[in-house]
Amino acid sequence: MHGAGLLRDGSGRVSAACGCDEPETRVGEEAEEERPWWRDRGIMVPVFSGVAFGTGLVLEWTGAEIPALVAFWIGLLLGASTFTPGAVRKLFTGKLGIGLLMTISAVGAVVLGYVEEAAALAFLYSIAEALEDKAMDRARGGLRALLKLVPETATIRRDGASVEVAAKDLAVGQLMLVRPGERIATDGIVRTGRSSLDTSAITGESIPVEVEPGDAVSAGAINTAGALEVETTAAGTDNSLTTIVELVEQAQAEKGDRARLADRIARPLVPGVLILAALVAIIGSLLGDPELWITRALVVLVAASPCALAISVPLTVVAAIGSASRFGVIIKSGAVFERFGVIRHVAVDKTGTLTRNEPAVTAVLTTEGVTEAQALAWAASLEQHSTHPLAAAITAAAPELPPPWT
Repeated sequence: MHGAGLLRDGSGRVSAACGCDEPETRVGEEAEEERPWWRDRGIMVPVFSGVAFGTGLVLEWTGAEIPALVAFWIGLLLGASTFTPGAVRKLFTGKLGIGLLMTISAVGAVVLGYVEEAAALAFLYSIAEALEDKAMDRARGGLRALLKLVPETATIRRDGASVEVAAKDLAVGQLMLVRPGERIATDGIVRTGRSSLDTSAITGESIPVEVEPGDAVSAGAINTAGALEVETTAAGTDNSLTTIVELVEQAQAEKGDRARLADRIARPLVPGVLILAALVAIIGSLLGDPELWITRALVVLVAASPCALAISVPLTVVAAIGSASRFGVIIKSGAVFERFGVIRHVAVDKTGTLTRNEPAVTAVLTTEGVTEAQALAWAASLEQHSTHPLAAAITAAAPELPPPWT
């Protein structure tokens, strides 16, 4: 867990699962720029479905029944194209998902003559899933942005001279020179020099970590003080930072019924609804008019479809991801997100996770004869030229700065 917002599975980290297949991403490569929504087919197809549905409503109100029906069919086919093929593929593999129930409900509505309602269902469900997928795209983009913490180049010692090489070309066992203000390009062990490292972007620790010869350092940390010579223990494309990104992206790519609450509920719901509808059709046909009872069976299918659940769950996940992202939290999977509902105890191991990542003076304890203002002013006079976060907090809290002691 870290303050920048990566919550890993097992320690309270979250995610939302997408209903569509996700493009494969190779760790170590620069993350692709996020496409604007108007160029994203996954968004535009549901949008066009909604436009067609809205057009159908307008035409229907104006009395143009045939053009309205055509518009409803266009909206239905566009919306259904985003989830029906996947639902059918899952059915052939023995998996029953909420998409299958949406498909059956849409077909049932069409058979009953309610094309307008089927188009509305297809549009709402497709746009809900599209918004969820878009939210996860943003989460993946924020995750891969961690890779930008690794500098493009690094300086290594070679034959007694300093040579600049591409960070991706670093190999194990090279001696890397890290000057003050530079980021460490890959994992390693300090061989020469003493300094303090800013690891807040990686671990969330707001206080710089002091390092000396023999200490391990991680890729992405910022050297804030003296120069260091670091022996690399990992290649430039296979360090702790890239491993974190790779593991989380693998978790994001995992599919299954556990990935979405609605899919979990659909596991017993879909066969239950199908069996109920079949019983209504069969028993009713034996006791009365077959056409009437088959129609009623279709009504059961449509009425039992959890449209509100199927739509509300993705939108809830989208809202959660959006809210979390504003606080710097990367949400990786819907399965973990659902676990928040059963969490009763939380253990927090680092500053910067629940704090603002900015130390502040909250109290001043003094001895007899010394006021708080005096003690704070004296401390601030000693720390005013330091860049340490604690020194900055003391200086900011002091009402005035007397000349530093000599």
